[in-house]
This record gives sequence, C-alpha cells and structure tokens, in this order.
Amino acid sequence: MSAVTDAVRTAAPGGSFGQSLRDSLVVAKRNLIRMTRIPEMILFGLIQPVMFVVLFTYVFGGSMQIGDTTNPDVYKNFLMAGIFAQTVTFATAGAGAGIADDMHKGLIDRFRSLPMARGAVLTGRTVADLVQTALTLLVLAMVALLVGWRPGSMEPTNFGKIMGGFGLLLLLGYAFTWIGALIGLSVRTPEAATSGGLIWLFPVTFLSNAFVDSSKMTPWLRHIADWNPFSATVQACRKLFGDPGLSTSGAWPMQHPVWASLIYSILIVVIFRTLAVRKYRSAAA
Repeated sequence: MSAVTDAVRTAAPGGSFGQSLRDSLVVAKRNLIRMTRIPEMILFGLIQPVMFVVLFTYVFGGSMQIGDTTNPDVYKNFLMAGIFAQTVTFATAGAGAGIADDMHKGLIDRFRSLPMARGAVLTGRTVADLVQTALTLLVLAMVALLVGWRPGSMEPTNFGKIMGGFGLLLLLGYAFTWIGALIGLSVRTPEAATSGGLIWLFPVTFLSNAFVDSSKMTPWLRHIADWNPFSATVQACRKLFGDPGLSTSGAWPMQHPVWASLIYSILIVVIFRTLAVRKYRSAAA
C-alpha cells in the first residue's frame, strides 16, 4: 500500500501544463459548487463592502478635503477606487480560512495522495475565490452607481479604461489570495487563518491613498503610502476611471500607476505562489 501511495504521489509533479490546468479547473469547480451550497458565505461577503460604501460616503463625505474642496460628491468619486481595492484584498482572509479548513479536515492530505499537479489544489482554490471576488465587485459597482459614483467626473474616460481598472483590481485581489493561501497553510485552525489574514491588511489598506489624500500625511508616512502596492492600484483605477484625487507625488508608482500596479501584482503572485506550493508539499494536517 505504501509503495502504491508513493507511486501515485510522484506521478503528479511531472504532469504537463495541460494536466495541471485540468486539475486546477476541477478543484475550482469543486470550490464554486461548495460556495453555492453555503449561500451565506456569498451574502456576508457582499454585505461588508456595501456597508463600507454607505458609511464612508455619508459619514465622512462632507469632512474630507480632496484638492481644495470638501464637496461630498467629490469625495464620493474619490472614495470608490479605494473601496473597490479594499474589497478585493479583504478576500485574502476568506481564502486563507478556506484552505486552513481543508487542512484541518484532512482534505489536503487526500488531495496530496492523488495523481495531480502540485499547485492544482491551491490554483483551483484561488481561481474560485477570484470568481467570488468578481461577483462581489460587480454588486459593489452597482451600489456605487446608486449612491452617486460617476466615472469620468474629473476627466474623460471610456468603457475600455473602466474595464481595465476593474481588471487591475481583480489582478490585485488574485495576487493577495496567494498570500492568504500561504497563511492558511501555515496555521492550525481556520480562526487563526482569518485573524492572520486580516491583521496585516488593515495597515496595508489604511496606510495608503485609498480613503484620504496622501499629500495631507506627514512626509515619512506619505512616502510609505506612495510606495504601497495597494496605493498603486488605487491611483491606477482613479486614473482609468477618471476620478478626482490623483496623487501629485513624484514617486514612481504614483507617476506610472498602471505599470506599477501590474508589476507589483505579478511579483506578489510569483513570490507567494512559489512559497505556498512549497508549503503545500510539506504541510501536515
């Protein structure tokens, strides 16, 4: 029995790209089916970002200065790129908790005993999370339009640029789910994965240009915000959406936000996917 199991385990790593892709899609389908059977997961995932939109828009809208105005409508259009980015990155906690739950139940060990590609389990999981994030982002965009967000309010834009902005958001969210995957494989319980997935996200999202004009920060804090990968995506989205509040900082990510967002996200995927797959091979349930 041991010899058979060892043979099965060694069959997976040598699989072709096509086999790896098929394995990943099978795992993604499994996770998507699981999500539909637990609708409260999707419901709660939608409620939180909607609450952020409403609270930030109506509580802080008249007190935040963007440029030289405190007009609530200006802040409303400034805010949405930050809320969108925060929403896709907060999916990290769910990804980590899901993988930790599979580890806790022994499902990862069962997957590891099958003749499948090493990274297929994690890739399938992150793809399924990406689909859920896209659904959440769609609902959030509709809510944003209802409360008054209007793309092109500051400078002309078009449908292609708007879709490009949402594409960058999804890429950032996908990159961050790999961080969540690594956390989920590194802790013992889903509760620890949820806490570990959120505790570092708050400084990342709030030490940025998402909710306030970074030019109002102290110089050392503004420097951190300008080089934050999260800020690069927010700046890129504001530029593509034609929203107000573009940073005038001379930092390279703020001057070339689209390229910076792409580079940051791809680097995060490459680094944390490598680490997560390596951890997956050695992790014990």
